[in-house]
Amino acid sequence: MKQLKRNAALFFAGLMLSAAPAAVSQAADKPTLAFVVNGASDFWKAAEAGVKKAQSEMPDYQMELKYPEQAAVAIQQRLMEDLVSAGVKGIMVSAVDPKTQTDGLNKIGSQTALFTTDSDAPKTNRVAYIGSSNVDAGMQAAEIAKKAMPDGGKCIGFVGLLGADNAKERIQGMKDGLKGTKIELTDVRGDDIDQTRAKKNVEDALVASPDVTCMVGFYSYNTPRIYEALRDAGKLGQITVVGFDDDPITLGGVKEGTVAATVVQQPFEWAYQGMKLMAAYLKGDKSGVPSNGLIIIPTVIIGKDDVDKYAASLKAMAGK
Repeated sequence: MKQLKRNAALFFAGLMLSAAPAAVSQAADKPTLAFVVNGASDFWKAAEAGVKKAQSEMPDYQMELKYPEQAAVAIQQRLMEDLVSAGVKGIMVSAVDPKTQTDGLNKIGSQTALFTTDSDAPKTNRVAYIGSSNVDAGMQAAEIAKKAMPDGGKCIGFVGLLGADNAKERIQGMKDGLKGTKIELTDVRGDDIDQTRAKKNVEDALVASPDVTCMVGFYSYNTPRIYEALRDAGKLGQITVVGFDDDPITLGGVKEGTVAATVVQQPFEWAYQGMKLMAAYLKGDKSGVPSNGLIIIPTVIIGKDDVDKYAASLKAMAGK
């Protein structure tokens, strides 16, 4: 009897082992689509939820969101090349520095379907960009500043990647929106997506520019670092803070009135719509790609009275 049980166990184990390669092969047959971000940040959690929703609606694809080890061009490029080598059929990327990545992005675009998000690379062979109009977002930041400082003031901005198009366009949009007013954006300091450096930049600015009356956080984590630095310096509520994106600290500051308002993007929609667009494109359906290659998801200003409703919508998108 023991021998029979042992033989039966070996038989079923053999069946399981013989089935395993078939399962792996079946999974490998699914086309893989990747969403590659520019660096580690809580901002991308909404995009993760968007990828997850798209995956639930398109089980015939394997969808992934990938973080580079560091917000550096070479590291992001290596990650994309590894994905191409692994057979990924489509990549949507928020390029770290599009202007210096043209050759690298074109290399990826020659081997797989390449789309951009967040920060466009229009001089490459990418199929389309899906994301915000960063110029419009910058102009909305100017509207927040004008409403909060009708008598004018001096602003200093903080951003992750000074060379990225999304940063340059937001800064330019805000400057354009402030023309003809007594508010001036005098300086913008970069931190290369280093959280510690981001806070130190604010601390240094408080010392170097004691006359500053406004601070702008152009990336999602910049406003929280501004908030923390002002809190630690006992200046929270004394300096107008203009935010970008929807970090919980930022939304909390808006609700309590220490952050004037924040301009929010929709990375959930970038990822959700982007994955569906890539899947359709790979099937030969190019109807979703406009002639100018731009799919703009509007940005929205969230003020004190909007926070609770907006926070509820974020939970709903994440399935909570």
